[in-house]
Amino acid sequence: MKNSIKVSLLSCLVFIASIATAQKYTSPPAKAEGKSGASSITIDYCQPSAHGRKMIGGTESFGKVWRTGANKSTSITFSTAVKIEGKDLAAGTYALFTIPGENEWTIIINKSIEWGAYSYKEADDVLRVKVKPSKTESFVETFNISIANDQIILKWENTQVAFAVKG
Repeated sequence: MKNSIKVSLLSCLVFIASIATAQKYTSPPAKAEGKSGASSITIDYCQPSAHGRKMIGGTESFGKVWRTGANKSTSITFSTAVKIEGKDLAAGTYALFTIPGENEWTIIINKSIEWGAYSYKEADDVLRVKVKPSKTESFVETFNISIANDQIILKWENTQVAFAVKG
């Protein structure tokens, strides 16, 4: 009897562990790296996929703060001081949040890097800029961030958002 209870408990623990492991990275980690002038830029984020869902303006609502990825907050590191859309930002590591909108997005650089947007505090914002979204050339299933031509570019579904970074 004791052996069958032990086996049952062990089986339950293995099952729970396998579920936790499987769900840990349904949106896999990714990294974007590049340069703007003398500044090296590194962005660590997780890549959600649409899987047939309406994401921007759907699951990720217009007008609400988004962690700009999945799982943990997206972190962005600048090795030197930069200008984002003409506004000064000191070298350092920050959280990157956005507020999606149909006609305008707010890019937020925040000093608090924690899990997701649940503990986001506007008082911790270091910088905010507004940019216009555009359409992607084709559907982008998996959210991605790239760094090119002194811009950080966010793409997902049929939406592209870019903001200027000068190092």
